[in-house]
Amino acid sequence: MDQRANRRNRVASGNPWSAGCTETGLSGAEGGPGKRPGRNAGTAPRSDPYTKLHGPAKWSYFYLYVIIDIYSRYVVGWLIAGVESTALAEKLLAESIAKQRIDPDTLTIHADNGSSMASKPVAFLLADLGVTKTHSRPHVSNDNPYSESNFRTLKYRPDFPDRFGCIEDARAFCQRFFSWYNTEHYHSGIAWHHPVDVHYGRTELVRAVRADVHAAAYTRTPERYVRKHPEPPPLPTAAWINKPTEDDQPDSTIP
Repeated sequence: MDQRANRRNRVASGNPWSAGCTETGLSGAEGGPGKRPGRNAGTAPRSDPYTKLHGPAKWSYFYLYVIIDIYSRYVVGWLIAGVESTALAEKLLAESIAKQRIDPDTLTIHADNGSSMASKPVAFLLADLGVTKTHSRPHVSNDNPYSESNFRTLKYRPDFPDRFGCIEDARAFCQRFFSWYNTEHYHSGIAWHHPVDVHYGRTELVRAVRADVHAAAYTRTPERYVRKHPEPPPLPTAAWINKPTEDDQPDSTIP
């Protein structure tokens, strides 16, 4: 099997990261459909980009760094700083890996060619930790759709201000937002579950409760359901960044 194809289709087992890390300087445009690398349910890929938040004066910005599990959409780490910094990206990655108690040998970080993720300090950190680093194929978008979607949700909140008066205001807002996003937000990409329930494996319990509600509704008014018995929507089985086409798949007949 082609080693490059094997790396990009690598799927971790247990509860590690099979991560997707990217960096973007965009201000949060919504991303498109999922793209490679992939992960199956039960593993936990991450994205690591930043976005700019407007400060109190014109041309002043605060930089919001976020690491997100691209399967569960759970935000595992974030910070806000006054500058774009390789050292901050390095610090956030190291602290998030430790906080999540992930075996680095099972983790893959997907990185684009942004200055932070392409920097030597970050590369050395990942190498020291034993973390695998991947990049997108040539001639495909470097944008991470999961992170861009998260930023869009952030910036389209009704209480999101045009500008933040100071960095403390920005941190307080993001503290509230990420708490809501992880624990209260019903995410369409994960069958209307909360990211925290998918991340920590509580979806079967949630689905069982929903199934009981559907069954009770069907018992009361079966005439409303003309096609089939109602069921909770299934969770996706994988998440991708730049999903390979059939032409990209290795020929299984080649040794």
